[in-house]
Amino acid sequence: MNKVIITVVGIDTVGIIAKICTYLAEKHVNILDISQTIVQEYFNMMMIADIDKATVSFGEIAEEMNRIGEEIGVTIKCQREEIFTRMHRI
Repeated sequence: MNKVIITVVGIDTVGIIAKICTYLAEKHVNILDISQTIVQEYFNMMMIADIDKATVSFGEIAEEMNRIGEEIGVTIKCQREEIFTRMHRI
């Protein structure tokens, strides 16, 4: 399995999850787990996805996530699971 971690942070607005999930579904990216919270007006989401069957490269997904984030006013980061895990070891 080729997992990626997608994080989203910003002011809460309608359609954030829909926009991201629609793009991922169109590219055949399987969402394995998703967690989101809203604290006052601040939206925070973490998603684990499998890109084994994706129709585009990881780089293209990361670039498009960045573009979508700019479009909807949030920050979206996309990292390979192994990099994310190494960065967050204690």
